[in-house]
Amino acid sequence: MKYQPLAEQIIHDVGGQDNIVNVIHCATRLRFKLKEIKQANPEHLKQNSEVITVVESGGQFQVVIGNHVHEVYNAINQLIGKEDTTVVSPSKKDKNLSSEKEDKENIFSHFIDIVSSIFTPILGVMAASGILKGFLSLFVTLHWLSEQSATYKLWFAASDSLFYFFPLVLGYTAGKKFGGSPFLTMAIGGALVHPSMLTAFQQSLAGAAPEYFLGIPLTFINYSTSVIPIIFAAWLSCLLEKRLNLLLPAAMKNFISPFLCLLIIVPLTFLVIGPSATWLSLLIADTFQAIYNFTPIIAGAFMGAIWQVCVIFGLHWGIVPISINNLSVFGQDALVPLLLPAVAGQVGAALGVMLATHNAKMRIMAGSSVTAGIFGITEPAVYGVTLPLRRPFIFGCIGGGVGGAIIGYSQTLTYSFGLVNIFTFTQIIPASGFDKTVWGAIIGSLISFTFACLATRFFGVKKQPQQAQPTDVQVQPVAPNDILSPMSGRTLPLNEVPDETFASGLLGQGTAIIPNIGAVYAPFDGEVASFFKTGHALGLLSQSGIEVLIHVGIDTVKLDGLYFTPEVKQGDTFKAGDLLLTFDLEKIIESGYDVTTPIIVSNSDDYAAVKTITLNQTINPGITFMTVNPK
Repeated sequence: MKYQPLAEQIIHDVGGQDNIVNVIHCATRLRFKLKEIKQANPEHLKQNSEVITVVESGGQFQVVIGNHVHEVYNAINQLIGKEDTTVVSPSKKDKNLSSEKEDKENIFSHFIDIVSSIFTPILGVMAASGILKGFLSLFVTLHWLSEQSATYKLWFAASDSLFYFFPLVLGYTAGKKFGGSPFLTMAIGGALVHPSMLTAFQQSLAGAAPEYFLGIPLTFINYSTSVIPIIFAAWLSCLLEKRLNLLLPAAMKNFISPFLCLLIIVPLTFLVIGPSATWLSLLIADTFQAIYNFTPIIAGAFMGAIWQVCVIFGLHWGIVPISINNLSVFGQDALVPLLLPAVAGQVGAALGVMLATHNAKMRIMAGSSVTAGIFGITEPAVYGVTLPLRRPFIFGCIGGGVGGAIIGYSQTLTYSFGLVNIFTFTQIIPASGFDKTVWGAIIGSLISFTFACLATRFFGVKKQPQQAQPTDVQVQPVAPNDILSPMSGRTLPLNEVPDETFASGLLGQGTAIIPNIGAVYAPFDGEVASFFKTGHALGLLSQSGIEVLIHVGIDTVKLDGLYFTPEVKQGDTFKAGDLLLTFDLEKIIESGYDVTTPIIVSNSDDYAAVKTITLNQTINPGITFMTVNPK
């Protein structure tokens, strides 16, 4: 391999494979996160003719390679046995530098961060499962499928498996979040839904004799679809695992630590954590019953407002038995109708986010959450959209409270049990036909949906200042040796760029621009020689052979493509003045990044001189601002 010798030396001079925590790369440099930077030998690396320089910045050990950085990166990954991940996604710290400290000081914000981190990896599958569940409900309602058919059973299993085995899946994601072994916490989650435990639960319902663990009576609960027990169990397991790993010898901790965690945490979960969560659920249920008996209006407002909070904590399943009991005793239930506006409120809030946000990823997530929420699956909306943004979640709860009060006033009842979704309206129609109870449910749900949607649309998403938009540029006639300004902004000498590698001229001569508009235009006629996948840097080749690198911002590779929108791709040809790249200038600045943009002639050695015509002044794109002198 051509770059293997260089890769071997780099690995050796950064302290060896064991000293590498991770490695990423940007347009020109390898970025190492090392366990001990003192073990690295930057001076020896600088002596290699294929290494331009070495920089230590931002906690990273950066080896500047140049145009061949990707090939060297791949060679390093092959030697250390890692896959080509190219760029690690930015951390929350990189994206929210200005607000992270405030969030950590707020307990509720810290809780939201934990919940979102645990659920974010499975949001896509959650949304897909919810949509499939909704379609199955529709097919059954339209009598296109029978619940007894094999077709229905297979699709139902596909849609329900994630929720049924929630403790198993959340055990894995919670373990990763809390810094322990995710497979260990996954095993603990598996114990909660093990067939033997579910069988014991069924037997306890049938009146079987109580069972004991070391003389302590056990309370069997159906933990399928539960959330809180496994999260607390995972936290305790990771805490215990870390302590054990510090105490045990290296030769023993790989199997003794998991052994002791399973031995201790699983019984503790069944004896303390699970029953405590269930006790809290029943306490909420009893409170509802007392309030409802006092006045249905207050009961409706209370349940409509607090239901989604209960869903977050996994406490809502303790309330479900009341509905089932009411149906079995009275043939009707007053609880489920009160939950309709709670669902409608979160769906409306998610729709409001979709209408208000300019973030493409958030808009897609909000749109899919609306679809899933219509069919009663609000977890994607809550965990992925409204709760992280806070205000939309609050607006959804307020709308749920108002709508719940209206439904409570109308004393709406259901006559069969099912998930709270759009098809619940078919379950509230009494034998006598449409009456005020049905219209009360419809009006209450519509008011909840409309209020949450409008409040979120206008007040729920922080508005960002409008930045100037890219427009067509007036291009001056360009000579073969001229380079037009690719951006609008203020120019400054290259040696004033706050990055030693660019400022030193090691990557080539040129200048820099502090942009005032988020757009990059073609500085000459030519083609796109390279376009880094994160969108922050591109290499251009003119028809006369000038190679130009445009690097938008300093360290913006950490944004992993966020806020950058390429308008061309590698290999495309262009004319001077064509739009090549747009980026959200305000968002990049708010994320804590310097937007100073070096514009350098990569093949400066091929020319006698690279001259900058305009310095320390504001220029527009399409104006000649650099030129090269042939040798």
